[in-house]
Amino acid sequence: MTAAVSAPSVERRAVRGGTSRARFDAGVRLAAVVGLWTGLLLVTYWWSAGGGIRDLGSWADGLTSVGRLTGLIASDLLLVQVLLMARVPVLEQAFGQDRLAVIHRLVGLTSFDLMVAHVVLITWGYAAGRVGATPGTLWTLTWDYPGMLLAVAGTLFLFLVVGTSIRAARRRLRYESWHLLHLYAYLGAGLALPHQLWTGREFLASPAATAYWWTLWGLAAGAVLVWRVVLPLWRSARHGLRVTSVVRESADVVSVYLTGRRLDRLRAEPGQFFQWRFLGRSGWTRANPYSLSAAPDGRSLRITVKALGDSSTSLATVRTGTRVLVEGPYGRLSPRARTRRKVALFGAGVGITPIRALAEGLAYSPGDAVLLHRFTREPLFARELDVLARERGLRVLDLPGHRRAHDSWLGAGLQGVDDLTALRHWVPDLADRDVYVCGPEPWVESVRRTTAAVGLPAEQLHIETFGW
Repeated sequence: MTAAVSAPSVERRAVRGGTSRARFDAGVRLAAVVGLWTGLLLVTYWWSAGGGIRDLGSWADGLTSVGRLTGLIASDLLLVQVLLMARVPVLEQAFGQDRLAVIHRLVGLTSFDLMVAHVVLITWGYAAGRVGATPGTLWTLTWDYPGMLLAVAGTLFLFLVVGTSIRAARRRLRYESWHLLHLYAYLGAGLALPHQLWTGREFLASPAATAYWWTLWGLAAGAVLVWRVVLPLWRSARHGLRVTSVVRESADVVSVYLTGRRLDRLRAEPGQFFQWRFLGRSGWTRANPYSLSAAPDGRSLRITVKALGDSSTSLATVRTGTRVLVEGPYGRLSPRARTRRKVALFGAGVGITPIRALAEGLAYSPGDAVLLHRFTREPLFARELDVLARERGLRVLDLPGHRRAHDSWLGAGLQGVDDLTALRHWVPDLADRDVYVCGPEPWVESVRRTTAAVGLPAEQLHIETFGW
């Protein structure tokens, strides 16, 4: 009788806790949006108060004035982008990695476009509006103005980052190479901004403006130093993670088991991921993101990895006792996002790893959780999911085979029924559930479309993709 009463009680507490955290996260998202637009309005006001609108009356001064405005907005957005990349926990938890990645890409491309416009317009304006004099003016500005050589170097780094962020370019790069190149964005921002802090009219127009820019620059630099460097090193030293065993799950998938000191202090939740560096092997300096495939119990961790590149393939040969450096935990695909009593879990391929951890770690009563598992050949964790079905009342639906169409999330093994009809049949109350989804980006997008057609509110859909 006690066990029968305690399970729903734990479930209710989990939902109440998730609802409370959801409200807090919504407040953080609102505050972040307000902060972003407040900053943009402030820099626009300083530009206007400094004669920006008045200078539009003449051709050359107008070019310079618009160039100053684009530079101000670009600088503000560039620092915002650095903050988005800094893994600040309150932002990470409120937005989640997928949403942060979308915002980061949008802010980054906008900032880059405005920065290019700034360089062109300022140079053209300083050349008195004469196109033929622009190259010589650019040379003079670069060599004679304080900080301009640094700005040129920073701009080149940003060109490199943006160029390798284009989807066609990313497809030609290994993840490890792309990640390493992407870190040059920090160096680009650090080099591109000082010339404005030292000489920019709107940066020096008033003590308030000066304080704003130096504070924003300091916050961005400090966030990167603390959350991307100091905290990961401190956590890695404190917890002393080491590999205890490597178990082959299939021909191209292995699970790595790890242990360490006081792992409960990591505050990891089911469904989250870490950035991992396995020491003592080639390429250990490059971090790789792998999700937990088992609910953390405070004593050990497990990740399950498919061989998709050099680093993931080499994990099969990692030795017992290998020391590990970690960054994280990251991601919102966790109990933190939960606001409903019932849940539906969708996993495809190796995307089942965080879903399997959620199936174990979430609180739910028998029949309140359903897992839809799409796989091509053999399902991962079949025996473990069978145990969860027997002991926890998890309902597991297998969807075998390749995707039957590019816009379908169902496997080829199921014919004669469309995605929407199948989902309504299997989970008729989907709109009353929290839905967690992980898998390849095209498959996830198919699930998103179908769940939206069923009537699932967007705030109840929690997604993580394996794209970069």
